[in-house]
Amino acid sequence: MPDLKTDMCRAQQVAYEAYLATGSLLALTDCNHPDKLLFARELDKLAGRFESGAMEIRSLCETHRPNLHDRIKKPLISPFTLTGDVSVNEYGWVHITLHTLLPHCRFQTPAFLIDTITRLLDEYESKSQKLPRFDRAMLIVDEHCDVESRQVYDQDNKGWKAIPNAIKGRLIEDDDQFSLQVALLSTKDTVPSCHIYLIHPDDTGDFFSLRTGQFPHLFL
Repeated sequence: MPDLKTDMCRAQQVAYEAYLATGSLLALTDCNHPDKLLFARELDKLAGRFESGAMEIRSLCETHRPNLHDRIKKPLISPFTLTGDVSVNEYGWVHITLHTLLPHCRFQTPAFLIDTITRLLDEYESKSQKLPRFDRAMLIVDEHCDVESRQVYDQDNKGWKAIPNAIKGRLIEDDDQFSLQVALLSTKDTVPSCHIYLIHPDDTGDFFSLRTGQFPHLFL
């Protein structure tokens, strides 16, 4: 049996370590002209610390959460409003909304983003709602932000590759180039968010017609 006190002490330690990680950033701000590249690196380290810490605490919480519903594979932590939500429209289009922008990939797939999307899908299915499964699909990632609020400038540095990893074997059988097509879009918006759509490739024309406003009576 896992030891509750030991695990909760570990959760406290994880939170404290994340807090300590802000120290180097505070030290850099004491300089009149901090090195921007060094500051960016330290920001990435800080984000990585919080992301890995959050995943560890999630795991600790699940260890001690009673499984009240046998039909659910694992206990769920209801996503905060800040995280996002999932919906499926009458055409079978999956829409995952993240109330944040894509993280910097930092040369590896952001595990925290995979975990968050997985939990959102789990939470959707826990309400007895069925998710579609595609043999082939078009994945559309549409980031909403403006110049001031964007976090990563180049598309190839954004952690969008976490999304196919999160849906592979669940919403789509495979994520190879013939099974999953990918489109990376941006929409100017003062409220940062990320909208992820998974649709059948044959519906791509309809999707972009809606996006360009050709059908004003409908919306995405």
